[in-house]
Amino acid sequence: MVKKINVGMVGYKFMGKAHSNAFRQVAVFYDPPHVPVLKALCGRDEDGVKNAAARYGWESYETSWKDLVRRDDIDLVDINTPNSSHAEIAIAAAENGKHVLLEKPMAMNLAEAKDMAEAVKRAGVKHMVGFNYRSFPALAFAKQIIREGKIGRVFHFRALYLQDWIVDPEFPLVWRLDRKVAGTGAIGDLGAHIIDMALYLVGDITAVTAVTETFIEERPLPEVSGGLSAKGSSERGRVTVDDAFVALARFKNGALGTFEATRFAIGHKNWGFFEINGEKGSMRFNLERPNELEYLSADEGDEQGFKTILVTNSTHPFMAEWWPPGHVLGWEHTHIIQVYHLLESIGKKGQPEPSFFDGVKNQAVLEAIGLSAKDGMWHEVEQTVI
Repeated sequence: MVKKINVGMVGYKFMGKAHSNAFRQVAVFYDPPHVPVLKALCGRDEDGVKNAAARYGWESYETSWKDLVRRDDIDLVDINTPNSSHAEIAIAAAENGKHVLLEKPMAMNLAEAKDMAEAVKRAGVKHMVGFNYRSFPALAFAKQIIREGKIGRVFHFRALYLQDWIVDPEFPLVWRLDRKVAGTGAIGDLGAHIIDMALYLVGDITAVTAVTETFIEERPLPEVSGGLSAKGSSERGRVTVDDAFVALARFKNGALGTFEATRFAIGHKNWGFFEINGEKGSMRFNLERPNELEYLSADEGDEQGFKTILVTNSTHPFMAEWWPPGHVLGWEHTHIIQVYHLLESIGKKGQPEPSFFDGVKNQAVLEAIGLSAKDGMWHEVEQTVI
């Protein structure tokens, strides 16, 4: 008999659409121990959520997340709302015995993140933060190469995340540009991803120093918005988050790190990049070429040079259930793989990764970056154990 798990989702636009697709597709490619049932979709706009529920295949809809998390027929709550509501919804879901999938960044600040981690720990539910880039086979293969010692001791991790969607000064002041709703700008929106890559691949970060800049301080208020698009009104408001940041970091293992993220890099739509240099070799990854990992071995002597590995063989991480070699995966597939790992963990001991505990580590780095940007000093990253 097939076991089913009933899913309730809060938020139905950009990430809600991606997650809905993941839950619908996961059983096509994998054999999860629990098959998800799209039980209820939640949003404040009744017409909007009703239409989205019908389009994405949800059985019902709610306009109150409080009603959703109290429903007896919901086992897992997926949260895709603006950052300011993450903590309240996630804690309530856990207190009602629901497993939780939560979009990044985890919280508005470190204190909230720790409260959320304590709540899921007390409740004994499974929990995951949506750092979906860990689910790219190329990133998992990079982790495997490091674990096998092929690049030796890591000296450097450098990462960039560049976008250009708010360069136009007339682009409206959407929620991602409002500190009361987003918490931070590029730091949390983009920096959270590249910091998670660093924590996943290299290990804990102990100290950071950073600078930030807000290039356009006033914008039209939004009349209509959704995802990363919006239409402005005649009224204007003040941008209260960072447009860009640059940070230096020290890792626990002695490596040095550099991080840069901006939404003002014309020509870059979603360009994420990292390079790792070790004593025996180096690796590079480009988010806009997500099926490739560049690798260099110092053992090759005069023939030394970066080679491009197409990470699509059935022997590469996560690929056995997908397509024949060379038939590439894309951004949407990382969410399917992520959902599978969450479903696989339900009913087993331990937690899926990245968990809320990983989210707290990430939030601690974000917090230290924000503090350093204010005073220009090095800040130690709080090493929290939940």
